[in-house]
Amino acid sequence: MTIRVFIDGAVGTTGLEIRERLDGRDGIEQIILDDKDRKDPAKREDALNSADFVILCLPDDAAREAVDMIKAAKVRVIDASTAHRVADGWTYGFPELEPGQAAQIAEATRVSNPGCYPTGFLALVRPLIRAGLVPHDHPLSVNAVSGYSGGGKSMIAEFEDQGAAGYTETAFRNYGLSLAHKHVPEMTKHARIVHPPIFQPAVVRTYRGMLVEVPLPLHAFTRRPSLEAIENALREAYKDSPLVRVLPGDVATVSIEEDAGTDRLSLRVFGNAETGQARLVATLDNLGKGAAGAAVQNLNIMAGFDQTAGLVL
Repeated sequence: MTIRVFIDGAVGTTGLEIRERLDGRDGIEQIILDDKDRKDPAKREDALNSADFVILCLPDDAAREAVDMIKAAKVRVIDASTAHRVADGWTYGFPELEPGQAAQIAEATRVSNPGCYPTGFLALVRPLIRAGLVPHDHPLSVNAVSGYSGGGKSMIAEFEDQGAAGYTETAFRNYGLSLAHKHVPEMTKHARIVHPPIFQPAVVRTYRGMLVEVPLPLHAFTRRPSLEAIENALREAYKDSPLVRVLPGDVATVSIEEDAGTDRLSLRVFGNAETGQARLVATLDNLGKGAAGAAVQNLNIMAGFDQTAGLVL
């Protein structure tokens, strides 16, 4: 059986990465429009409705518009934008998030791809909330840095093209200072926590890669979990995952580039047992498990393929 896949927004950063992971694979036929046809509403609508699977790599409003254009009942959608991550009727496309999540994705017709930052945050936090080790009403914070490719073509130009508007030679630039980043509702809903986390994102001068960190005052929690208990809960949650790995917290440093160029997600627990403080650290590729790799993993699950097909491990 061959499935037909149309990537709407295939010329963007995420779309190109998805296409690379699908090119040459048995059982997949890609519907590809040339530049002229991509701008033809009728031909784009035909592509959207003739595919078995549509992957949306578009700005939020354009993604909503594309969904409205799909009239054929057979078409199943994976949306890589922010538009539907907390929307009713959409399945959250993070297969490792909950027991049974992959099974829900397999049957879904509408799947929202997780954000890159929320992927790291949720992977660290959700199993601990579920196990009762971290109270669901604890005021969490999350510190995160990303490679500049996460901002798409415009941000890539800011860091690489000296003639671009906004060109910068900075090594580190924080943003989201109003604490109203669009990823916060996604983090809050899918972690199943009471308070929105204090989210502190930044972009650094490296093309790809991401490091997400969550500090925890274990001494302040009712159960006062040990570092070992925290690590064991994460290991148990991801013991069967081919993509998420829990590594020992026995290294002195962690690099943002550690999982760059892969579709892996690595988690570590660091801390001080005497003070009862922990630092949870996730590394991933913002374009891999944070975007294109996640979309292809979801496509694989929905289409009945091996979930790691086409991925870089």
